[in-house]
Amino acid sequence: MKKVISTTNAPGAIGPYSQAIEANGMVFISGQIPIDPAIGKVVEGDITVQTEQVMKNLEAILSAAGCDFSHVVKSTCLLSDMANFAAMNAVYGSRFKENPPARAAFAVKTLPLNVLIEIEMIAVKP
Repeated sequence: MKKVISTTNAPGAIGPYSQAIEANGMVFISGQIPIDPAIGKVVEGDITVQTEQVMKNLEAILSAAGCDFSHVVKSTCLLSDMANFAAMNAVYGSRFKENPPARAAFAVKTLPLNVLIEIEMIAVKP
């Protein structure tokens, strides 16, 4: 059985998908882009600013699912330009002091709303 996870502390889904789905003790979080849920708009700024907002959105969804970053087992980072990898990695890595999850990171041609970063995650419920 699957359960939809939703919170107003992260951007709402803008298509036929859920913020996250819980199934069999796992939480699958849809890709998050740097939209500030308070204003419903992409945050202005460089990759550091945008990655920080993405991580805040992911943290809010994890919390709504009863998890935190320590429960994340896999993530995928999509970048508009691999030249932004080091700066993104610094922000991302600040959330995983010990036992970071498995991860893939790669550049794509274009991201929604022409943002610089999108990250999706999979967590295991405590």
